[in-house]
Amino acid sequence: MSSYKELELLRFSTAVSVDDGKSTLIGRLLYDTKTIFEDQIKSVQETCDRKGLQELDLALFTDGLAAEREQGITIDVAYRYFSTPKRKFIIADTPGHEQYTRNMVTGASTSNLAIILIDARKGVLIQSKRHAFISSLLGIPHVVVAINKMDLVDYDEDIYNSIRNDFVDFSSKMNIPDLSFIPVSALKGDNVVDRGENMPWYDGYTLLSYLENINIGADRNLIDFRFPVQSVIRPNQDYRGYAGVVESGVVRKGEEIVVLPSGIKSTIKAIDTFDGELDYAFAPQSVTLLLEDEVDISRGDTIVRPNNIPAVGRDFEAMICWMSEDPFDVNKKYIFKHTTQSFKGKVNELYYRIDMNTLHRQKTSALMLNEMGRVSVRTQKPLFYDSYDRNRATGHFIMIDEMNNNTVAAGMIMTKPTDISELPPEDTGV
Repeated sequence: MSSYKELELLRFSTAVSVDDGKSTLIGRLLYDTKTIFEDQIKSVQETCDRKGLQELDLALFTDGLAAEREQGITIDVAYRYFSTPKRKFIIADTPGHEQYTRNMVTGASTSNLAIILIDARKGVLIQSKRHAFISSLLGIPHVVVAINKMDLVDYDEDIYNSIRNDFVDFSSKMNIPDLSFIPVSALKGDNVVDRGENMPWYDGYTLLSYLENINIGADRNLIDFRFPVQSVIRPNQDYRGYAGVVESGVVRKGEEIVVLPSGIKSTIKAIDTFDGELDYAFAPQSVTLLLEDEVDISRGDTIVRPNNIPAVGRDFEAMICWMSEDPFDVNKKYIFKHTTQSFKGKVNELYYRIDMNTLHRQKTSALMLNEMGRVSVRTQKPLFYDSYDRNRATGHFIMIDEMNNNTVAAGMIMTKPTDISELPPEDTGV
């Protein structure tokens, strides 16, 4: 058995329509895997007793905010942690309502997998389609549709198959590489952690078994080596290291690299970590790289391979999710944060917004809170990027209002990368 430190980590997000049982499902996962402390169980039991409930309300293990308990909905992103002997898990418990789209985008952006919960009595709703669209747009490689409340439809196989077929029909237009379906009853526990005896017609994974066994190793981009430098380490005159996270790809000792934007080439002399030196490193390890040559490198520079250069430019197209209560202003300048660098920029054009209910494109001159739209961007300095669908680490950015330092948007670069041999000059007018 692997030690806790060696267990692979799976990040997954959850999103559902209101009152479809997400909090109960997460509560069931935590409770049945015995990852809830006794004092938490006691507290929830006391709350249930005061309310006169006959059974333990599993939703109370996750709906921690007072406002959530009063309204019976999840309104914020909460991160839950649990583990089994096979794997560690982080749950991004995101709200499903349209008015909290920004919360869902935030929580799902780093997920390996998304759980879309559907009420078996209601079938595929507009919100279910919106959740699938956002999951597809964010490049989440694995989506599992948990058809919940099967106990309220007498565990009917025909209802499960009908909902499954409906979801497959509309999702076929989206980019979802791996789509799975599991019938569950979060309230009764069927097919969540334990199989139960009420759906003998289903012979697939339980939800926990699926989460434990899904292969996420192949999802990492191990081809395109990208190392944005976070800081320069100089403990003494004989040591100059460049610290950061291997965002994608693999780097080996003795390998030739090139530093952007200078274009200077060198060779990897050593790869240091807190636990000692490595012969090679891969995403998402945090390491310090030492080079054979004295090279002028600072925070914001990117180390890559000479024969695998990212796209370089000041102009690109992106899909953004507007997160500010103030409407988007196309005439306003913003701070763009991309990997480890920040620079000024502006949106040149807003092409359209996405109607999050119909998923249709609409012409518009502004984006409001929680709306998503496609834009063209021009930045003051060149950035080194890949399209988001190829490399999530170097294909995303955030926009910051330079007047109040508030994060106002998250963006996904849609332009397909093309190598550019000469860097465009800095535009001081942006």
